[in-house]
Amino acid sequence: MYQMPKNSPHPIFDYKNHPTRSSSYLVRNGQDQHIETILSGVKRQASAIDLYRRLANTAPNQKHKTDLLQTLESKKAQLKHFTQFYGNLTGRHPEYQIDKLPFQHYKEGLQLAYNLEVEGCNDYQINYWHRNDPYIQNVLLWALQSDQENASRLLSLYEEEENYRLTDYGPEPFVVNIEEATKENSTFRTAIWTGEHLQVTLMSIEVGEDIGLERHPHVDQFLRIEDGQGLVQMGPSQDQLDFQTEAFDDFAIMIPAGTWHNVTNIGNKPLKLYSIYAPPEHPHGTVHETKAIAMAAEEDHHH
Repeated sequence: MYQMPKNSPHPIFDYKNHPTRSSSYLVRNGQDQHIETILSGVKRQASAIDLYRRLANTAPNQKHKTDLLQTLESKKAQLKHFTQFYGNLTGRHPEYQIDKLPFQHYKEGLQLAYNLEVEGCNDYQINYWHRNDPYIQNVLLWALQSDQENASRLLSLYEEEENYRLTDYGPEPFVVNIEEATKENSTFRTAIWTGEHLQVTLMSIEVGEDIGLERHPHVDQFLRIEDGQGLVQMGPSQDQLDFQTEAFDDFAIMIPAGTWHNVTNIGNKPLKLYSIYAPPEHPHGTVHETKAIAMAAEEDHHH
């Protein structure tokens, strides 16, 4: 756990009035480590800016997006702070490459961003106590305080996501990030909206499993794969599935009423998809944690 320095004993650094120091002067006075510390801060902030821009674009609601954009502005201010200081120390612009930090879904991105802020707090604290230059300490203290605020904000957003559970919101008006909801769903089937004429369900199919060979006599069905790889089979009868093709991320599948069909996960990770039935196929509020539970519920429904 990082410990916030109580107060900076030095005035905030005035970049414009601070003279530029030559590289030879810095090396002679042991300040090459200071330059490395500031350059590391520049790279950290630039990488964080890239992460927050992408994360804000996947936010599930306006509140989360606003909070992330606020954090993004904080990182931009820190980047400007570090860049100006680096220029005044060395007389040149910093050269670096950002780290492209990947994430598969929003909650994973929040965890990644939180870890980045905590890592920054720890690094800035260590460097604060090991650098005896008052100007360096002021820059690190400001970054430390800023990252602490960001970490607190991200933790709050993550906890909101952790406590958020999708339920059936139909037939009331409802808006959702369907890609995010689909990728985060871990149940075999969960209905998230059931109306009079249409139903939306999320599905997660384990590796090697399938949705089960079935037909809906009076229901047209739309499927969209958000993550994974599936084998799609359709036909006029159970033993005549003459339509077969593979489908991947972003593929849509249209199933006419009365058509026998199945989708099998042939990939190496859970197959994440959502389904639209018109009219609804399952009872309002349906949640099937596993395929076995779904099959048992279907048997009870038909008896």
